[in-house]
Amino acid sequence: MGSIGSKTPLAELAALVSQALERAGLRATLSGGAAVSLYSENEYESKDLDFVSNERLKMLGEAIAPLGFARVGQGREFENPDSPWYVEFPPGPLAFGETSITDDEASVVETDYGPLRIIGPTHVVMDRLAAYLHWHDNPSLDQAVLVAKRQHIDWSALAEWAAAEGIAPEVLSMLRSRSRP
Repeated sequence: MGSIGSKTPLAELAALVSQALERAGLRATLSGGAAVSLYSENEYESKDLDFVSNERLKMLGEAIAPLGFARVGQGREFENPDSPWYVEFPPGPLAFGETSITDDEASVVETDYGPLRIIGPTHVVMDRLAAYLHWHDNPSLDQAVLVAKRQHIDWSALAEWAAAEGIAPEVLSMLRSRSRP
């Protein structure tokens, strides 16, 4: 198991946490800003790692305690004093707007640091578009663009999702035009 310090890259920390959870037989999928960071090659920098899970918080905490993480108060956040990032466990299901997916629909990708359970780039774009539209959050749209510029996006799946969510086709057209080189 790797040692966590102030210079531990986000990708390594994410993989270490993911592997610790998997060893404990727990399912949790990295999503949110940390997924944006990884897929945007850190052009966007997250402050936390959101691992969405339906597992009991106590069990999740026990699984990452050997990595030096301890629960903050009564919340869902865990901190390691040697890491600039904290880990949070939002409750499942993994959802993008009204559309939810199972853990098995998420990816397990092989990183330089070992396997990491993470939502795919197309799901990241869905997640960020849902936040943009729900909260009128322009930074979320910018994050969707960052990911779409650097990763393969399944535009037809994105269009189907957008139609099911009632998202105007113009939003996807804007995203597509902004994500072209």
